[in-house]
Amino acid sequence: MNVAEAVGEALARLGARTVFGVVGSGNFHVTNAMIANGARFVAARHEGGAATMADAYARVGGGLGVVSVHQGPGFTNAVTGIAEAAKSRTPLVVVAGEVAASAVRSNFRVDQAAIAAAVGAVPERVHSPRTALADVARACRTAVAERRTVLLGLPLDIQAAEHPDPARRPASAGRRAAQVPPLPVPPAAAIARLADVLQAARRPVFIAGRGARLSGAAGPLADLAARCGALTSTSAVARGLFAGDPFGLDVSGGFATPAAAELIAGADLIVGWGCALTMWTTRHGALVAKDATVVQVDVDARALGAHRPVDLGLIGDAAETAHAVDAELDARGHTASGYRTPDVAERLAQEGRWQDVPYEEHSRGEDEDGARIDPRTLTIALDRMLPRERTVAVDSGNFMGYPAMFLDVPDADGLVFTQAFQSVGLGLATAIGAAVARPDRLTVAALGDGGALMAIGELETAVRLGLGLLVVVYDDEAYGAELHHFAPGGHPLDTVTFPPADLAAIGRGFGCAAATVRRPADLAAVETWLAGPRDRPMVVDAKITRGRPAWWLEEAFRGH
Repeated sequence: MNVAEAVGEALARLGARTVFGVVGSGNFHVTNAMIANGARFVAARHEGGAATMADAYARVGGGLGVVSVHQGPGFTNAVTGIAEAAKSRTPLVVVAGEVAASAVRSNFRVDQAAIAAAVGAVPERVHSPRTALADVARACRTAVAERRTVLLGLPLDIQAAEHPDPARRPASAGRRAAQVPPLPVPPAAAIARLADVLQAARRPVFIAGRGARLSGAAGPLADLAARCGALTSTSAVARGLFAGDPFGLDVSGGFATPAAAELIAGADLIVGWGCALTMWTTRHGALVAKDATVVQVDVDARALGAHRPVDLGLIGDAAETAHAVDAELDARGHTASGYRTPDVAERLAQEGRWQDVPYEEHSRGEDEDGARIDPRTLTIALDRMLPRERTVAVDSGNFMGYPAMFLDVPDADGLVFTQAFQSVGLGLATAIGAAVARPDRLTVAALGDGGALMAIGELETAVRLGLGLLVVVYDDEAYGAELHHFAPGGHPLDTVTFPPADLAAIGRGFGCAAATVRRPADLAAVETWLAGPRDRPMVVDAKITRGRPAWWLEEAFRGH
């Protein structure tokens, strides 16, 4: 057994159940070794897509994300996907070939470790045949226990060397190596201080973020909110965590409904649970009243107060801290209705969803290309016809708020929001990774035309895998965010506008079902596809109105 085979076996034993990648000579043998030891391999058409697929797979409960790439250009092609995963703290191992130390003139030579570190990933390497298994275990332990994206470099000369102890099996050591350590809980004095603050609050609001989602804090936070009368909300990436809560506000920030924004701004206490309280989540602070007390709970001490001052910061896991505070309040005999009043309940029942908010429809009149559909009308109609059990994967762009807010999701796994790096073009690969992880659900890829065309080759991957994927393209024939941001200044816009493209025809060329949608009646084709076997993807080229920017765009660009 050579080192490549030993490493592949170890990775499979340490949790590489599904591996995404593009195979070249530098990762050929290790990838085949993972497959030989039970891993499923999903071949992407581009390494960037493969990295994003692995990221999404891990986010929606698929376990450890693993992507396999060739050295040099295979690795650099994947860097944008790696950056997104690293900024999102996705447990992901990037298995990458690496030029041998002696091959100083190799055209594949780049400093992969430095590139990985530059985008926030942790560089690791198989250093020698003797240390290979320990090196792999260390990489997996860092990915799982610290929730980090890790580069595992495999130098070609070490890969080809004979493993010194082929009889050694990494299974038991590997399971210990990847075990998650005990989750931190704040000390009793800190728990008591938070209990004091909650007990004194009249209008508390919880904002749960990525950390709360990752810690499985939905139940403990819901119990604590009910005890102290808090309204519940989330950051965009944790949307769905409190699905079904009659006192849930859905998302806090730029995507908040008018009712939710008003109620959050009226809070006298805001508690961020595993939530960074960034400008996106607080609308640049506008949702935090000047006299409100702000508390932040996070496992990472560096996150406390990083984006805004806090009155109380606790270092602890969101779920465990919520359990402890709930127990403290229970011991004190404290319960309160707080912000959970009949008036608030009635308002949320009537105005709590974007679908409930009246709007003036953008004109569907004829233009040079024919009729166009208001993206809100489109998305509300889709929401009504899609099954409730769904996963919504959203790309970046001017359109992104429509699917992120008007398509309901059943739980915290229902929205996959790869926006930590704000890269356009990740949505289709995100949807494929999510669909592989959750084949029991309909996956919706919500894309702009710019992002769709960046990643169009991955449609072949979706067709080859037989995924019943609904690909909805919000097609305004532009990079819409830039179009609407710069148009008021009278700037030339030729660089961000494009001629019409028949994306439905392109989808058919890859083997997808497809339809062009200009009017609500055109969505009948989607209903037909939904009723069928769904054994291939469907591309919906939705020609959306383009005269006005998305409502959240002005807010978003204040941060640029």
